[in-house]
Amino acid sequence: MAKLPAGTLYRGKVGMWSWVLHRITGVAIFFFLLVHTLDTALVRVSPEAYDAVINTYKTPIIGLGELGLVAAILFHGLNGIRVILIDFWRKGAKYQNVMFWIVVVLAALLFIGFAPRHLAHVFHWNV
Repeated sequence: MAKLPAGTLYRGKVGMWSWVLHRITGVAIFFFLLVHTLDTALVRVSPEAYDAVINTYKTPIIGLGELGLVAAILFHGLNGIRVILIDFWRKGAKYQNVMFWIVVVLAALLFIGFAPRHLAHVFHWNV
């Protein structure tokens, strides 16, 4: 088996995937915030246009997109705490793999708690 080149901790392991997911969720959240800022600013230009845009958001597809947004925010926020711990805790690098799986489990638990209520609202289910 060939030896991997030195110079990085990650090389396809948990740390690399955490880094990739953190960037992807960060970009997704950025674009959501950009669109949200623009559509909110529309109210000053034309309240009727603002109402029309907001009404297009009341669809099941956008509701599912909101579910993805919440998943991205949960992972990004919790992983951000993990990154802070890696940077500022003396033992952070040693436990970075364990902390990644803690982030994944916490994000999943919080998401599982959120998703049914949100889906009930999106699809008008009586709960």
